[in-house]
Amino acid sequence: MTERTHANTADPDPTDLGTVARSIIDSNRYMTLATADEQGSPWASPVWYSPVEYREFLWVSSPEARHSRNLAVRPELAVVIFDSHEAGGWKALYMSAVAKQLPEPDVEDAIGIFSRHGEAQGLRAWMREDVDPPARHRLYRATVSEYFVLDPHDGRLPVRLA
Repeated sequence: MTERTHANTADPDPTDLGTVARSIIDSNRYMTLATADEQGSPWASPVWYSPVEYREFLWVSSPEARHSRNLAVRPELAVVIFDSHEAGGWKALYMSAVAKQLPEPDVEDAIGIFSRHGEAQGLRAWMREDVDPPARHRLYRATVSEYFVLDPHDGRLPVRLA
């Protein structure tokens, strides 16, 4: 897993959907996870995120949180990152992903990335002991398979970030 520094762009060219998508990821701090339980009952949860190469997103949560319990039985989820201060247009990114609590061998590198991203935004440092048992939180990762933005008529436009 490698870390990438992202530059914020104020007004992306709407014809370059990759730039639009990266701008949305770079200029926001929270994403909303849309999960479902075994019976398919939906649940939405906002979480602070740390992007990794625009393909993965890290966050910390309690394994007892409803969205974490949902992911344990159904790892598929939808994610949206949006600026709630903007009305319409290109200010939302929709993603399909698979997420899970990170296994022990992956935690060391990922918690470093998560912590550096947070510290760059003025948040506290996170250490491995903050996400290893018996700590309250665990580290999670969503791996994105599809990205979309909406056109002016509320139609989905696929985006490639590779």
